[in-house]
Amino acid sequence: MSSNSVTQITLGVIDLSFHRVTASLVRHVLTDMGFTVERIYSSPKDCVSRLNKGYIDLLCSVWLPSSHGGYQSAIAEQVSITELGLHYAPYCFWGVPDYVPKSAVKEISDLLKPDVIAKMNSTIPGIHPEADITRLSIKMMKEYGLRDAGYHFFPGTEEDCFSVVERAISNKTWIVVPLWQPQFLHHKYPIRELTEPKGLLGTVERAVLLIRDDKKAYFTFDQLQRLDELRFSNNIIAALDYQICREGKSLDLVTKVWLKDNEYV
Repeated sequence: MSSNSVTQITLGVIDLSFHRVTASLVRHVLTDMGFTVERIYSSPKDCVSRLNKGYIDLLCSVWLPSSHGGYQSAIAEQVSITELGLHYAPYCFWGVPDYVPKSAVKEISDLLKPDVIAKMNSTIPGIHPEADITRLSIKMMKEYGLRDAGYHFFPGTEEDCFSVVERAISNKTWIVVPLWQPQFLHHKYPIRELTEPKGLLGTVERAVLLIRDDKKAYFTFDQLQRLDELRFSNNIIAALDYQICREGKSLDLVTKVWLKDNEYV
């Protein structure tokens, strides 16, 4: 049990499906330690604000150093925080289904070729406006002159975006989509990443659990070490996310089974 008998933990969760999967894994580990866990779902900015104000104890999973690094730095100027674990290695990219020939589309600038424009769906689907991939994709549209070439980027819900991609793939339609790892589409569909030499989409990051240092007293040394030793992967999170988002399985049941099979709990 925790070092000062605190039994209630509030876990902040960035409200996207793969973050919910990771948080569910962490929640089971915390429950196995004897804690009762309340999960609060919100945007990255709001989650970090709640951590800063002490409304949540831990935050899962923050992408560092780039995607959420600015939010994390703002906290670090006011309160001391610690990174725990390495849940996976996330990164953003633009990709095309593998049936689009690599000889035709290998990098982002290839989208400007007249023969590619003639075949490619001009609509580029995105997710909600606050997402980092949306912000970065808007920059991509401008920097590569894609709007002038006839492309249009439309942010929407996660489900809107992914459904567009799945319909396009089922029809073998040429489509370019802003995505990231981990994401459940990769579990089923081979989507080839396009080279982006300008570096506008950032680099491979680390997904971690953040804890306020003043909340460490809730845990024993061994418990903190156990949290710090949590290691998943892009493929694991994508596979679990697929079971939930496309096979309709229960989030907490899927993650519980995986943890038991892999001897985490």
